[in-house]
Amino acid sequence: MPERIARFITIGGRVQGVGFRPFVYRLAHQHDITGWVRNVNGAVEIHAEGTPAQLQRFSDGLLTGAPPLSAPGPLAVAACEPEHAEAFSIRDSETSTGADIHLPPDGFVCADCLTELHDPANRRHRYPFINCTQCGPRYTLITALPYDRPNTAMRDFVLCPDCRQEYGNPLDRRFHAEPIACPVCGPHLQFVSGEETHEGDQAALAATVAALRAGKIVAVKGVGGYHLMCDARNDAAVTTLRARKPRPAKPLAVMFRDIDDVRRAVHVPPELEAALASPERPIVLLPRRADVPLSDLIAPGLAEIGCLLPYSPLHDLLLNDFAGPLVATSGNLSGEPVLTDNTEAQTRLSHLADAFLHHNRPIVRPADDPVYRVIAGVPRPLRPGRGSAPLEFELPSPLAEPVLALGSHMKNTVCLAWGTRAVISPHIGELDTARSLDTLAQVAADLQRLYQVHASRLLVDRHPGYGYRRFARDSHLPLTEVWHHPAHASALAWEFPQVDEWIVFAWDGVGLGEDGTLWGGEAFIGAPGRWQRTASFRPFRLPGGDKAGREPWRAAAALLWETGQPAPFAPEPLHQAWSHRLNSPASSSIGRLFDAAAALCGICTHASFEGEGPMRLEAAASSATGEVVELPLERDATSVWRTDWAPLLPMLTDAARPVAERAARFHLSLAQALVEQAQQLRAQTGTRSVGLTGGVFQNRLLAEAAIERLQAAGFSVHLPRRVPVNDAGLSFGLVIEFLHQ
Repeated sequence: MPERIARFITIGGRVQGVGFRPFVYRLAHQHDITGWVRNVNGAVEIHAEGTPAQLQRFSDGLLTGAPPLSAPGPLAVAACEPEHAEAFSIRDSETSTGADIHLPPDGFVCADCLTELHDPANRRHRYPFINCTQCGPRYTLITALPYDRPNTAMRDFVLCPDCRQEYGNPLDRRFHAEPIACPVCGPHLQFVSGEETHEGDQAALAATVAALRAGKIVAVKGVGGYHLMCDARNDAAVTTLRARKPRPAKPLAVMFRDIDDVRRAVHVPPELEAALASPERPIVLLPRRADVPLSDLIAPGLAEIGCLLPYSPLHDLLLNDFAGPLVATSGNLSGEPVLTDNTEAQTRLSHLADAFLHHNRPIVRPADDPVYRVIAGVPRPLRPGRGSAPLEFELPSPLAEPVLALGSHMKNTVCLAWGTRAVISPHIGELDTARSLDTLAQVAADLQRLYQVHASRLLVDRHPGYGYRRFARDSHLPLTEVWHHPAHASALAWEFPQVDEWIVFAWDGVGLGEDGTLWGGEAFIGAPGRWQRTASFRPFRLPGGDKAGREPWRAAAALLWETGQPAPFAPEPLHQAWSHRLNSPASSSIGRLFDAAAALCGICTHASFEGEGPMRLEAAASSATGEVVELPLERDATSVWRTDWAPLLPMLTDAARPVAERAARFHLSLAQALVEQAQQLRAQTGTRSVGLTGGVFQNRLLAEAAIERLQAAGFSVHLPRRVPVNDAGLSFGLVIEFLHQ
């Protein structure tokens, strides 16, 4: 009989919070392996004894049969002395320093738990907090690592005998499922509406469904925070929600009971059904049907609806009991992070919600829903969040020191990076309020504490007015400033390491440029750390500065004044201030060109949310085609190629032309202008690889038109798939650009 030998195996990657130890235990029994397994912070350590053949099959199975929510790294296998164990056991976790920690995102409710949830004979029948090792909250639940129950928000819920037996049985699906709970020992729901209160899961659910059917707005506590929910078919309910928030026009996400309900509302090809049903359970923007069975007020003036499926057992019960789609928009004040605390939510949302569905499982940190949009046939992330974040990426080379990148002022995320690893937080929001800045500070501290990494340097955007500047000063850490648009370009370049030389178009709202003006329509050649700005657009001065972002008529006035034309809709004092260059910063922003076009077409003169004008312009253009307006391209005195937008104005201001035609021609003309810039830069450098980045390329019509024309002209075109193209990806871009400086 072959001699039994011993091996010490270490496995990194995402191997905690995903049922990896019980998987190892079962695999060991299958192959007659003795020894033990334990968690050591971010890794799993295994002492395995068996014959060489048994150990080989066991080692192979650790990767080939790993649990579906895990992402194990390569095995490190070393010979060691046998301990002559008689069986295989699971040891308690150990804490050490310098761990290769991988923090799991929140998981959706799995099929096995859903079966039990709807089984009247099961002891967890209709229990809103059912979970197992393959599903349930993680990131929003964990207070410290290693990931054990005392280090979670469940530590104060003492397990009942039945749950204790499951938790301690290595062959059970709930072995060491840290959020394990049941109706006897776990969290419960509470419904509150004025003086009316219903305690207990079924009573609270019934009261919530009754309120929703009556057209009420209910703030519902979920996995990463609260949603504001109402009947998505009820015009009056949606109108009330919009009036109270106030959110007069911004699109509202809709949660559907199942994929069949989604199909009735939007066009969803089979490959995109997989995105909706993926473990992230994201919001996916999909084209609405003409006969959509929803309120027309869900996404007024837009051609798409943000759709998501239930991802928690509570949502599943709620959608099944209500038997219809529900608006599920973030439970927050506009622009702030989603609310998580019962008392704070009831206080701060009292003017928005008629009722509250609370629960007593604490949410440690907020995580809003992730958002994807399908561009060129691929779902692309617009917002990282619950289920997808923390996003973990590998750097192309090691950093000299740990850094914390603070990202942008809008769509803020933070990125912690050390060694060859980078971790991007969930969406935090706009940094205009004290709560947003408090959340940024909390998330920054949590990431460093959980990953046991302490940043020795902060990376920030060079714009001096971003909201996190005080936080940066108070940290007393060394500060490195990075230019906004090169950071966008570097985040894109990271995704495609096979490309050595780039032409990158960075088109967005505004970001501070190296010449002190507000850039947003730039083209760069080069690679991370050595970007050269080589093309842009004719600059124009924005009357009122930052106000132009929410008042598109100002950008429209700027274009008219720049070309010597009157803007009768603009007050004369503003024209005088603009003429004297008072509070009128110069900009080359494509985002502001879109604002101007939306205003000149009469689609949007005042925006109630960021990007409303461009979004409405795209929706108007989707039903028409048009001829391209040729835009002159010349080199300026600094050798930068400049496209002149002025020939667009006669077409945009021609009220005799249909709005759809004007909107379509504007998109196609910009796409053609981009191609002509790319052709000049290819002639200059020989480079054929083009990248598209910045928030403007969230616009599907523009992006797809540009991609089609670039490919026809012989270019290889790249649009991000993993990092958000907008400012949510900027924190990671700051890291990549810094790494190459």
